[in-house]
Amino acid sequence: MAAADYPKIELHVHLEGAVSPEMLLAAARRNGFALPVATVEELAAFMRFRDFDHFIRAWFATTPALQTERDYRELVVDYARRARAQGAVYLEAIFSPADKLPQGIDLDVVFTGFTDGAQEARETVGIEVRLTPDITRGVDRDVARRVAEAAVRYRDRGVVALGLGGDEANHPPEGYAEAFAIARDGGLGSVPHAGEVAGPASVRGALEALRADRIRHGVRSVEDPGLVRELAARGIVLDVCVLSNVCLGVAPDVAGHPLGQLLDAGVRCTVNTDDPTFFNCDLAAEHAAARRLGADPRALFEAGVAGALCDEGTKARLRAIGDAADWPAPAVA
Repeated sequence: MAAADYPKIELHVHLEGAVSPEMLLAAARRNGFALPVATVEELAAFMRFRDFDHFIRAWFATTPALQTERDYRELVVDYARRARAQGAVYLEAIFSPADKLPQGIDLDVVFTGFTDGAQEARETVGIEVRLTPDITRGVDRDVARRVAEAAVRYRDRGVVALGLGGDEANHPPEGYAEAFAIARDGGLGSVPHAGEVAGPASVRGALEALRADRIRHGVRSVEDPGLVRELAARGIVLDVCVLSNVCLGVAPDVAGHPLGQLLDAGVRCTVNTDDPTFFNCDLAAEHAAARRLGADPRALFEAGVAGALCDEGTKARLRAIGDAADWPAPAVA
C-alpha cells in the first residue's frame, strides 16, 4: 500500500519552509522583494538543501518575501492542500513570528494571516490545522514574552501551543522559561525543539524548564538510555523528521537513523517533513523512510492523536478516522 493511501497526522512542519517556489515568487513580486533568482525553476534549485550553511543562506534570502496577511494565509492553505493529497488529516504547523519583527511586520499581521489560513484550510481543503508559533532562539526576553502573549491572544483562532526553534546548541531551553510560563498560564501547550543538534541535556531542559508536552525532534535522546526510558514511561511523543535529520547530519543516512531504536524502546513517535521545500521531501517520502526503519503506520497515527494538542472533540474524530482506515501491515525493518 502506498503511503498516500492511509491517513496521517503531521505535527512538525515549518510553514515558511514548506512554501512552494511558485507561491514565494508571486509574493516577492507583490511585495517588491528581490529574490536571488528570477524563475520558479531557478528558485526551486536555489532553495534545495546542499549543506547547512547554504540552508541558512537560502532561508534568509527567500522567506522574508512573505510579508502580508495574504501571504501567510495563502501559505497555510497551499501546504494544507498538498499535505491532504498525501493523506494528512490533521496538521500542527509552525511559523516564526519573531523573524518578521526586524522587517517591521507587526505580530498581529503575522498571527492574523496564519490563523485566517488555518480557518480557510478547514473550510476549503477539509483538513484540521492548528498552529504552534515558535520563539526563535537568540531573541531577547521582551520579544520572547511578546510572542508568547500574542500566541495566547490567538488561542481561540487555532493556536494550541508555543514552540522554540533555532540555534539549539547555543541557546538552551532554560532561558525561555518565562515565556513558556506565560503560554502555559494562557492555556497553551509546550512544544520546543530539543535533542536535534544538541544532546540529551537539551531534551531534559525542555521537559523540566519548559514543561514540554511534546518534543520536536528529540532523537538524540538515544544517547541517554535513562532518558529514553523516561520518555517511554511518561508517554512523551517525539516529532521525528527522518529525511531532515539525514540532510543536517543528525543521522548519517536513513538506515542509521535512531527512529527504530526509539520505537523499539517504546517511545511514541510521529513522522514529519520539517522544512519540505528546502529538504526536497514530502509526507509520503518521510513515511517510506520510517517504514524502512520498522515503523507501523497505524502506531504513527495513534502517536499523532496522543501528541496532538487540539480539543477532545477533534481527537475523537481523528480516532474514528484511524479506526475506519485500511492500514497496511507493518514493514520489517
